[in-house]
Amino acid sequence: MSRPLIAIDGPAGAGKSTVSKALAERLGLDRLDTGAMYRAVAWRVLDQGIDPGDQPAVAAVAAAACLEAGPEVLIDGHDVTAAIRTAPVSRAVSAVAANPEVRRQLVTRQRQWAATRDGGVVEGRDIGTVVFPDATLKIFLTASMEERSRRRGADESPAGLARRDRIDSTRSMSPLARAADARVLDTTDRSIDDVVEEVLSWL
Repeated sequence: MSRPLIAIDGPAGAGKSTVSKALAERLGLDRLDTGAMYRAVAWRVLDQGIDPGDQPAVAAVAAAACLEAGPEVLIDGHDVTAAIRTAPVSRAVSAVAANPEVRRQLVTRQRQWAATRDGGVVEGRDIGTVVFPDATLKIFLTASMEERSRRRGADESPAGLARRDRIDSTRSMSPLARAADARVLDTTDRSIDDVVEEVLSWL
């Protein structure tokens, strides 16, 4: 790729979305929130009354979905940008994201997205380890549990975040993990400008 491909991973509430948005704007790159893709599938699953744990049914939803994850998140023509951030979707998304067939399908779409744009800023939980192991720069964001819970607000309690961490880190396919060559950055009590400036110094 002629433009940089930046992979940003980390748990919920670590600052991935805020940092990736600011970084993409500074660099003039497109941004992909892969978590929004999994959340959109989770929303569609709940909308259709499907059990998020029903792996074949959930995989079928993902395979059939027309999905766009830009500034607005669309699935099958529905604008779900706000709906995917609700508590029910937050509770369901880890089970959906742990579905091996869903991950295979969405990873393929994520790689196509970057190839079409010749680079970009991509955030998620397996970007540096699985989706783009040859990314120009890999970053793993962290923050204290108290700070992460504060950022998530009423949508997720510390117990809910801990549950998601456990599911995301122990799933059999593409678990949440830091790539060996990723730079770790703790965003607790740091401004966005400060974090972005440090990331830019690594390019």
